[in-house]
Amino acid sequence: MEYQYDRSVSHTRASRTGEPDGGPSLAAAVLVLVVSAGCLAGVPGPGPATPTAGPGVASDGVAVTVVDVVDGDTVDVAYANGTRDTVRLLGVDSPEVRADNDPVEFAGVPDSGAGERCLRRAGANASAYAEDRLAGESVRLVFDPESERRGYYGRLLAYVHVDGSSFNHALLEAGHARVYDTTFTERERYDRAAAAAREERRGLWSCVDTDGTGFDGSVRESPLEVAAVDYDAPGNDNDNLDEESVTFRNAGSDPLDVSGWTVADAAGHEYTFPEGTVVDPGGTVRLRTGAGDDTATTYHWGRSGAVWNNDGDVVVVRNASGSTLLRVPY
Repeated sequence: MEYQYDRSVSHTRASRTGEPDGGPSLAAAVLVLVVSAGCLAGVPGPGPATPTAGPGVASDGVAVTVVDVVDGDTVDVAYANGTRDTVRLLGVDSPEVRADNDPVEFAGVPDSGAGERCLRRAGANASAYAEDRLAGESVRLVFDPESERRGYYGRLLAYVHVDGSSFNHALLEAGHARVYDTTFTERERYDRAAAAAREERRGLWSCVDTDGTGFDGSVRESPLEVAAVDYDAPGNDNDNLDEESVTFRNAGSDPLDVSGWTVADAAGHEYTFPEGTVVDPGGTVRLRTGAGDDTATTYHWGRSGAVWNNDGDVVVVRNASGSTLLRVPY
């Protein structure tokens, strides 16, 4: 802090109390210093200097505690001396939750309102993933010799290691981030992890339009569409499986035979429609998660636990030969 001389204090040679020259001025200056010191006492000094030796993967890094998860790829941390810093996870980029997303940055995601909405939901899922694994945890910041220590906004750029493993890499493996286009030591390994997640449509990559199917739920060679997903049943989902369901509609003008067609979620849980299942033109068929007696318009998966995630999932429909006809994230 810079202290400035207070020119409002008069400088008389002596007062009737016998104060020497500059007496009032000196007293005021002392008072300012004492008060200022008191104000600064609770303000921590700057954090420890960013390590300069061996910041690559082999480095032990810096021990910190995660005090806040800003979003999927940004956290606030506290050093041992109590000072804080903001860390941008190096090499990864999760969809935004507080700003607009550009689908073009996420290869294969439709450049449309639907694509942007899907990425926003994916960003929320990435934030929840980070919150669950990092909030309040003791982690180590590991720095890369090929990367700048701080980014454009002054945030630290680092790998975040929790329980000895890179959370940055885990974020990519789970499909909660893309690889950020920059230079860093782990680039090739990160590219492989992201490619695998995209291939399996994990996380944000469920937003990708695959096999020519329309992102909005349209089908290349079938008029079937998702009419509704009741993923959040009243009360505990596992205790009310009959109210968790997905409803399909035949948008075509002819009856649609869906015998042998399968319905699956992102985790791979799969249901197969029985032989003779036909959906009338304009008609619907509802698939309930729990057990019960089937009718011409209502079928039961017969599961003992909930299927559709409340924080986002993907409805995947394949025909009897295994071709993907429909992939609808929500």
